[in-house]
Amino acid sequence: MPVKRQSRKKRSTRSTASRSASARRESSRKSSAKGRGRKWSSAVTRNSDALDLENRVFKGSARTIAQSLKRSAERSRRRKSSPYRSAMSMLTFYINRAGKNLSASRRRTLESAKSELRKAFGKTGS
Repeated sequence: MPVKRQSRKKRSTRSTASRSASARRESSRKSSAKGRGRKWSSAVTRNSDALDLENRVFKGSARTIAQSLKRSAERSRRRKSSPYRSAMSMLTFYINRAGKNLSASRRRTLESAKSELRKAFGKTGS
């Protein structure tokens, strides 16, 4: 008849359960952070209290971007500062978040949209 071997260490059910739960939380944290890292800026663009933006606002020419941001900033009830400041901050946010993924020509267009936005609001300066 075979002899049953007993394990040397006997773990309590509770400590095993808590370890596996903490391991699950850790892996869950990693995966959610990974997914969240890619999408938080688009969520800000969609749900920001700065402006209620139109769809595909950053896809056109510099002039259309500026006009759309101006229109959105003036209509928005959720913004917390002046329309000009809200529109400019959203444009700057978009440029900064795009980072290296922005082509040189697209970056030039968005940077010139800043000048157009200043003109649209009657502001002068850099």
